[in-house]
Amino acid sequence: MEGFVFFAGFADFFTASLSLGRSFVRELLILEALFALITFFLAALSAIEIASRTLALVLTFLAKRILISSLFLISLFTISFLFEPLSALLADLVKGMLLILDTKISNFQFSNFNLEFKCEYNRKNSNYQQMVNKILSKGKKFLTAPQTSVLSAATIIMFMVVASRILGLIRQRTLAHYFVPNELSLFFAAFRLPDLVFEVLVFGTFASAFIPVFTRTLKEGEEKAWRTAGIVVNIGLLIFVILSTLLSFSAHSAYAIFAPGFTGENRETIVGLARVLFAAQGFFVVSYVLTGVLESLRRFLIPALAPLFYNLGIILGTILLAPKLGLMAPAIGVVFGALAHFLLQLPLAMKLGFRFRLSLRLTPEVKRIGRLAAPRILETLFLQISKTAELFFSSLLSTASYTYFTFGNTLQLVPVGIFGTSIAKAALPTLAREADSPANFKKILLSALYDVCFLIMPVATILIVLRVPIVRLIYGTDIFSWEATVQTGYVVSAFALGVVFQAAAALLARSFYALHDTKTPVLVSILSILLVITFDYIFIRILGFEVWGLAFAYSLGSFVQATLLFYLINKKIGDGGFIKKLAPIFKSVSAALGSGLVMYLILKIFDRSVWIKRISFISKLDVTRDIDFEKFVLDTRYTLNLLILTLVVSLIGGLVYLGLSILFGSEQVWNFFNLVKRVLGRKVSPIPKRETEPVAPTPGDSTT
Repeated sequence: MEGFVFFAGFADFFTASLSLGRSFVRELLILEALFALITFFLAALSAIEIASRTLALVLTFLAKRILISSLFLISLFTISFLFEPLSALLADLVKGMLLILDTKISNFQFSNFNLEFKCEYNRKNSNYQQMVNKILSKGKKFLTAPQTSVLSAATIIMFMVVASRILGLIRQRTLAHYFVPNELSLFFAAFRLPDLVFEVLVFGTFASAFIPVFTRTLKEGEEKAWRTAGIVVNIGLLIFVILSTLLSFSAHSAYAIFAPGFTGENRETIVGLARVLFAAQGFFVVSYVLTGVLESLRRFLIPALAPLFYNLGIILGTILLAPKLGLMAPAIGVVFGALAHFLLQLPLAMKLGFRFRLSLRLTPEVKRIGRLAAPRILETLFLQISKTAELFFSSLLSTASYTYFTFGNTLQLVPVGIFGTSIAKAALPTLAREADSPANFKKILLSALYDVCFLIMPVATILIVLRVPIVRLIYGTDIFSWEATVQTGYVVSAFALGVVFQAAAALLARSFYALHDTKTPVLVSILSILLVITFDYIFIRILGFEVWGLAFAYSLGSFVQATLLFYLINKKIGDGGFIKKLAPIFKSVSAALGSGLVMYLILKIFDRSVWIKRISFISKLDVTRDIDFEKFVLDTRYTLNLLILTLVVSLIGGLVYLGLSILFGSEQVWNFFNLVKRVLGRKVSPIPKRETEPVAPTPGDSTT
């Protein structure tokens, strides 16, 4: 077994390290495919281990993807990536298949050109049979069984969110390879109308209303619950078809209002793309009902995997069709990705009892969903107005500005999704269970909040200090200019200032949900959105900021939202001491500032371009003028050097952050170490059966 693991790792190293000339491409891919098959023979793994393996394979592919610039190689390695998560997920199943037949040849005869081949089962070894049954059962349960612990659910959520975000970055990199920023702005702008309908009509409803009602109805009878789900699908599709048809015909006028900076041929392109994207959102109407059904029954894995296939659809559509169809290629990829998102969840949902029904009856359960969804729909509507305002103002700056904004937003969503959304969703059932115990509720909430801030703070610091290297590594294609890199870097920094507040707001809002208070977070969210729109206007139209002003406005709005939510929840369940409760967060901020300073100095010392261009205060000092910097700097014009410098600086920054946290007496650093130990195998408590909500990020969002 260890030999298999060694050779599999050696193959990945071998294929990534050799010269990637065109003459060796097919041989290398054959080698990689052969060694990838070795992973099928690994022993059966736990859910957490398989999720970890899937994430590792995604990261391996991302590293290869960054190092490859050839269009031909990009296509081949992207296609080969499709098989890597599959091999991880099915490792235990294939092992069982290999063991199930332990045969021996009992007779072999050759006469008159007749070949008689007799095999008989060898069932003498009962241990083999027990092993086979266990492996097959475990593989089946892994894909279909509910998650039974907080840690297993949270781990699957986190790893799949990470994988989805990383694949989202790969998707954006692929788009940046084929299209210049001016073209991509048209593609991203085309999402605005379809996303508006989807977010308001579908995602807002299911996030707050469908799952609670469906879960409660299951207790009254499965038939009643499945009937409710089928009716919701029909009503959702009917409303969506009507709205999408009307908006498709009026898309030209709508985009004249939403994006006045795009005129003439550019607007026609946006309208054409938008009409195709409406078809994709139709699949999501049904798919998100299935997501709600599966997560109500605590099946988190399949819904969390679905966004991966959505992103793969866009990537493959772009690679295969872009040379012939141009910008229409990724739009078609969106449709196929949405179809894959739906088809992946359908078999398990139908196995559990879901059925399509020809009914539009407004049952009491359906009416209850409508009533519960109203506040959330209102909040989502305001959020979509804010996103539309971002398109409006960025279109007035330049055609490419919306691409810079979208790329920056994609990067900042990675830490928010990992440390904000996933932890908040995993914590919701526990908070709901302790809703009647204010002391325990407060303890759990504050502990989770401090941990979220502790985990996300160093990531935000890295995004600020290493913004340009990170943007160059992820988006730095031949047609992505230095100006585009700088502008996107500014957007990333402005967003990074608010990622801590976004993550905190995600958790704090769910603390109100656990107390059955949906009104307060909705009102606070609407207030913050109105502030964001106001800041957008001030920064862009009055102060004349570049597109990073929109990201900074969003960060300010997130700060207001998180601060108000923390103040109100503290007032609701606390005993005063608002400032005192912020002490652990201030420790994390102080440690992050110290690590950021260290990272900044290391980056400026070892980056050759800083010395050549004299763009740092260090290189401008008189005492440094005679230093032979060529002996110790890295030439970051080369991708490998840039990657090494970025990883080393990030690693040192992380270690400094942990060291300063220990020095400042932060309890969260020890929670972090304990979390690592828990992930490595300690038992955890069962997950509550109530109060679940969606974990999959909305695939309709073109920025993720």
